[in-house]
Amino acid sequence: MKVRRIIKQEVDAPGLGERIKRARESSNCSVTQLAKNVGISRNYWYQLEAEAVLGGVAEETLRKIEEVLGVDLGVKFKE
Repeated sequence: MKVRRIIKQEVDAPGLGERIKRARESSNCSVTQLAKNVGISRNYWYQLEAEAVLGGVAEETLRKIEEVLGVDLGVKFKE
């Protein structure tokens, strides 16, 4: 039998919503298309830009946003 430990790690990322918004505005894609490519709703995308997401955003979602936009948003975790 295996035993799994899940470690929750969080990092503050002030201004992340604004960086996402600027990257989106620099892209040639609509919010609807970007959100679809990431696998989130359009409403959630706008909540991220407004930094109105309670509990923060999952790293996996953030990395997908970076991939879709072709940017590094500068969020790093201590390993």
